[in-house]
Amino acid sequence: MHDFYSDTKTKPTLAMRQTVLDAEVGDEQKAEDPTTTKLCKRVAELLGKEAAVFLPSGTMCNEIAIKVHTHPGDEVICERTCHIVHFEGGGPAAISGAMIHALDGTNGFLDPEQIRSAIRPASRYAPRSRLLCVEQTANLAGGRVWPLDQLKAVSNVAKEAGMATHMDGARLMNAVVQSGISAAEWAESYDSCWIDFSKGLGAPVGSVLAGSQDFIEHAWIVKQQLGGAMRQSGILAAMCLYALDHHVDRLADDHALANSIAERIGKLRSVEKLLPVDTNIVIFDLMPDAPTATELAHLCESDGVIIGDFGERRIRIVTHLDVDQKSGDALCAAMANHLG
Repeated sequence: MHDFYSDTKTKPTLAMRQTVLDAEVGDEQKAEDPTTTKLCKRVAELLGKEAAVFLPSGTMCNEIAIKVHTHPGDEVICERTCHIVHFEGGGPAAISGAMIHALDGTNGFLDPEQIRSAIRPASRYAPRSRLLCVEQTANLAGGRVWPLDQLKAVSNVAKEAGMATHMDGARLMNAVVQSGISAAEWAESYDSCWIDFSKGLGAPVGSVLAGSQDFIEHAWIVKQQLGGAMRQSGILAAMCLYALDHHVDRLADDHALANSIAERIGKLRSVEKLLPVDTNIVIFDLMPDAPTATELAHLCESDGVIIGDFGERRIRIVTHLDVDQKSGDALCAAMANHLG
C-alpha cells in the first residue's frame, strides 16, 4: 500500500532502530537518562530557548503549554482550523479550564488586527485573553508556511496586551527547510514552542517542548500530573536524535513530491479547488458531480493507495519518507482513473 494519509504513518528506518542498541539510558524522572538530556539540550538550542522537556506526543506539548500559560477561565486565541481546536479532544477545557476564541484566518494565518480586535478589555464579566497559539506549518490550510514578519507581528500584538504566546511547531522543520529560516528565528517571538519527531522526521514516538527554565519547570509538573513522565526514555530519544542528524534535509524531497503530485492532480476534471502547496501537504476539493471524499478514499484504497478524507468533498494527501516517486505515480494514476 502507498500510504499518503499522514506523515504520522512513517515507520522508523532500520538505521534509526539500530541507534537504540547503543543508547545510554537511565531514569528520565531523575534526570539520569543521558540520551534524553542530550536531545532536550539540542532542541532547546535549536529553538533558541533556555530549556526543553521530552514528551510522548505533540498534543501533550500543546496541552501542557496551555496549562502552564493560563488559569481556569482564561481565554486562548487561535486560528479556527488549528490542531488544538480539531484534534485534541477538547483538551483546553478538560485539562486547563480554558476557553477557546477561534478566529477565521487566511491560509491558517492570523493578522495583527484580528488579534487586536479579539483581545478582551479587562472586565469582571469577561474571560481574560491570556494566550495566543499559532501553528507552523498550518496543517489544514495545506501545510502553509507563515510569513516570518506576520508571525512576529501577531506575537507582538499579544505581548503588548500582556498575553503569553505559544507555537505549535509540529511541522516547524518543514518550514525551516522550505524557507531557509532557522528554527530559532521562527520561534524567537514565542514563549514556548515544540517540534514533533513522529511526523516527517520519521521517529515512532516523541516531541520536545521548549521555553524558559521557569516554564519548563512548571511543564514538568504538568507532565507528571498527566502521566507523561517516563523512565528509560533514551530508547526513544536516540531515534529522535538520529532524525535530527539524518531526516531534516530530506524533508525537501517530500516537498518536491507534494508539488509534483499537486501539479498533476490540479489538471483533473473533477478537482474543483486545489490549495497552494508550500511543504508536504496537498489539499483539494472535489466537484459536486465527483465521488464524495469518502467514496474516493475507498476507491483509491482498492487501487493500493491510502488518502485522507477530511469532509464531504475535501481530500488531504501527505508525503513523507515512506512514499517515493513510484508511490506518487501510483497515487496520480488512481486519481486520474477516478477523477478524469
